[in-house]
Amino acid sequence: MRPSDKSQSPFLTSNLMNPKQQLKALADARRGVIVPGAFNAMSARLIADLGFEAIYVTGAGVTNMWFGMPDQGFMGLSDIADHTARIRDAVEVPLLVDADTGFGNAVNTYHAVRTLERAGADCIQLEDQVSPKRCGHFNGKAVIETSEMLGKIKAAVDARRDSGTLIMARTDAAAVHGFEAAIERAQQFQEAGADILFIEAVTQAEEVRALPQRLQAPQLMNMVIGGKTPIFNADELGELGYGFVLYANAALQGAVAGMQKCLTLLRDDHKVDEDPAIVAPFLERQRLVNKDFWDGLEQKYQ
Repeated sequence: MRPSDKSQSPFLTSNLMNPKQQLKALADARRGVIVPGAFNAMSARLIADLGFEAIYVTGAGVTNMWFGMPDQGFMGLSDIADHTARIRDAVEVPLLVDADTGFGNAVNTYHAVRTLERAGADCIQLEDQVSPKRCGHFNGKAVIETSEMLGKIKAAVDARRDSGTLIMARTDAAAVHGFEAAIERAQQFQEAGADILFIEAVTQAEEVRALPQRLQAPQLMNMVIGGKTPIFNADELGELGYGFVLYANAALQGAVAGMQKCLTLLRDDHKVDEDPAIVAPFLERQRLVNKDFWDGLEQKYQ
């Protein structure tokens, strides 16, 4: 598939569902849809170009690639909203957006949901960590009281102007209070209005297998490369009943490895040829940014 301007996008579905409707259908199908993370518009274009059905706008990825800092609460609402808007302009596929802790209390969460919905989010993820939050696979996490998180979820549900905008509630309680406590929280999150549940950083394979049987709402399972959760094949996770399989930073880690490889060659050999094993060819780079479309506009408006 080739990327194009939104008016000519190949990612518009034949059944005319909008991205929010597409995402709801994917969640309800519970077939383990792989959702790669994008950290900018170009990475989103690559993900869509390869045929993935949804994209996760990753807070960790934005923090790592935009600031060169670890995922420890440095990203603000305006940062993720700006990236969401740029990615929304670049692709048509549904966007799940990482809103961290909602950037404050329940009222701040209300504002965050309004802001991200306007920016183009189809699903907004909120988590129950104490702010400043940290990567779910780091040590030293703490979580807020369940009652406070329920207030944030209710605020998020009330804030959305389109009822099709999904709210995903994540709990990091497994690392702090244990697996059963995380399940109990998630059940309450669903009752408060969350559409999708996300139990972060479970550490045992049997816990991964158990979750779809313990919770009613569609779930996302986070596969962090090098993280605390054992890696499962997405097909198996789909068979277990997960709606989404998140690889939030696979593209980021792959990009870093590619840059290291290319720049090491440049440092050592003092040149880099157009070798597709090392770099994307020049013409491929232009295709991905849709140069033909913009050239056509230039001719049209002369």
